[in-house]
Amino acid sequence: MIKLILGFLLFVFGILFGAYVGIWWAFIGGIILFIKAFQADPINATWIAYGIARVIFSGLLGWLSAVVCILPSLLLIAKGIDEL
Repeated sequence: MIKLILGFLLFVFGILFGAYVGIWWAFIGGIILFIKAFQADPINATWIAYGIARVIFSGLLGWLSAVVCILPSLLLIAKGIDEL
């Protein structure tokens, strides 16, 4: 029973973690970094490139961070159902 509960909690955490990484850290953070790079006194080309890369790969980063938590949770749920 504990595996089933842990699996569901990890599944929900994976969805929330993927949304946080994909939307807030990568997409919005990339846009903020891009804007701050242009506002810097000497314009920093590295920050611009890093900000653009974060925005471009935000979907992929969100999916990967979600999958890292969701796949083990599915295994825990399957083992929890087998024990019932």
